[in-house]
Amino acid sequence: MTAILAIAGKEIREATRNRWVLSATLLLALLALALAFLGSAPTGDVAAGRLTVTVVSLASLGIYLLPLIALLLSFDTVVGEAEQGTLLLLLAYPVGRSAVMAGKFLGHASVLAFATVVGFGLAAAVLAAISPPAPEEWLAFALLVAASVGLGWAFIAIGHLISVLVPERASAAGLAGGVWLVLVVLYDMGLMGALVATGGQGWIGDALPALLMLNPADAYRLLNLTVMDQAARMAGLQDVAASVPPAMAAAALALWVAVPLALASVIFSRREL
Repeated sequence: MTAILAIAGKEIREATRNRWVLSATLLLALLALALAFLGSAPTGDVAAGRLTVTVVSLASLGIYLLPLIALLLSFDTVVGEAEQGTLLLLLAYPVGRSAVMAGKFLGHASVLAFATVVGFGLAAAVLAAISPPAPEEWLAFALLVAASVGLGWAFIAIGHLISVLVPERASAAGLAGGVWLVLVVLYDMGLMGALVATGGQGWIGDALPALLMLNPADAYRLLNLTVMDQAARMAGLQDVAASVPPAMAAAALALWVAVPLALASVIFSRREL
């Protein structure tokens, strides 16, 4: 455990020196504040509170931005150090490879969790000062923050898996970009096209909740929407959200953290440097 904490501390210090912590926190805070002020005025037929509208807006922001930040933070965690020669030095110490992967994940996860909590929390604090939200709005926001941290951790785990699979940093960067494009953009476009082509009938319509669980971004979206009917109606996903229990979405997101991280640890333990 001491070795894991030491490696995690090393990753946090490196992220701090590279201004990852400051950059990610400021970016999330600025965009969250912009969405809070520009998109929080209740409009239309849904009489929603400011924080409810902001939760939907921040969930949409998180789907695109958090995976990108997580992959940029983690894609070269192994292959980058291998190219620099520092990985061999690290493994020369009496520390197992599984502890190295666990420590790196813990460090990156701490950095992203700090940036998410502070960045999103600042927007909530400003809105609370303007108009105190209802208790159920605070519940939705707390779930948003927790789910956002989970989404970031899922893509950090995916980034670690990428980092142990490829031999070069440039290849890892390209693969990370491709993974982000497929999971965040193309996957939903493909599902939408299939639903339109079939009219929502057949096995595509029946299997839609399960297909959404196969994507961490969609599991994150549904986890945020299942806790609050107003948010689901505003996002236009109330029918899908009603068919997915919150526990299922949370379990899917947790598996997207655990499975890639476990695979990365196994592959790294067998990798020749």
